[in-house]
Amino acid sequence: HEQLLKMMEERMMDVEQKLRLVKRLLQDKVNQLKEQFSKNTKADAMVKDLYIENAQLLKALEMTEQRQKTAERKNYLLEEKIANLNRIVKNLASPSFN
Repeated sequence: HEQLLKMMEERMMDVEQKLRLVKRLLQDKVNQLKEQFSKNTKADAMVKDLYIENAQLLKALEMTEQRQKTAERKNYLLEEKIANLNRIVKNLASPSFN
């Protein structure tokens, strides 16, 4: 009877030791998951910030492209006006030389 009791006590101690080990491993895993969650939260915030910044940059690019097109149109019109003025000056100057 005593030997059976001693065996059961040893088994209990062994089970308790294994439980402590499992508890420690689980706690390590919990800590690991908490750290990963924190990193993921930071990464999500960075992705959101980059998404917002990208949208702002795209808007700025669109505005810049629009300004460039407007400037090109104005430049074209000015070049046409210069060509017309040169033609007028040439026509005005021609009769005076004759």
